[in-house]
Amino acid sequence: MRPTKPSRAYGPTVLLLLSGAAVLRISLFSELYLRYVQPGLRPFLIVSGVVLVVLGVVAGVRTLRADEADEADEADEADEDHAHGPGGPRVAWLLAVPALVLLLFPPPALGSYSADREAAEYAARGVGTFPALAKGDPVELTLGEFSSRAIYDSKRSLKGRTVRMTGFVTHGDDGTWYLTRLLVSCCAADASPYKVEIRDADAPTADAWITVTGTWHPEGALGSEKAWPPVLDAGSVKRVAQPENPYEKR
Repeated sequence: MRPTKPSRAYGPTVLLLLSGAAVLRISLFSELYLRYVQPGLRPFLIVSGVVLVVLGVVAGVRTLRADEADEADEADEADEDHAHGPGGPRVAWLLAVPALVLLLFPPPALGSYSADREAAEYAARGVGTFPALAKGDPVELTLGEFSSRAIYDSKRSLKGRTVRMTGFVTHGDDGTWYLTRLLVSCCAADASPYKVEIRDADAPTADAWITVTGTWHPEGALGSEKAWPPVLDAGSVKRVAQPENPYEKR
């Protein structure tokens, strides 16, 4: 009678297929990849997912053919003497855990916890002038644009202007609260926060996404530590849905 191959002989096949399916799940069939990497990396993720699936199929076919051709008992005897065989050690199955998590329960985008853990220290860019703001109020700005102008713009282009920005809420230890957005250069691992202190409005819950309209409140000398974080006197605070891409663009 033909011996039965141990199921772990198909371990590499399962791991490759799971990993490939998880990568394709977040990059090809949804926009979830934006929680972890920049939009420009999507093609590379899709190619990687396809390659993993193809390798999984090839590995499965090779294992199946070997199983059909093997009529000897050496495989079973070797499996009795050792903790692992052609399929590798059992501990390798732990590699399936992150793939299953990504496939079934994709982690959320970074939020207030990550922002609070990061020291918001930026190298001084030097005080200088900035291009003129668009005409009309409110003017839409990213938190990075607002922060740069508030801290370094010698012409004080924000003075007297009404601005509108979107981000999520983080809380300070002294009752202050901030509109926050994370800047990602490549992937979520290198995320760094921009923060704008919001005044004259009640603090929403942490991690809530909001759009704030208000006016700049100057604090400290240009380029000084006291000028950071910049301050906005809120005129209105509106709860909004999390953007498809939750990270700030450079």
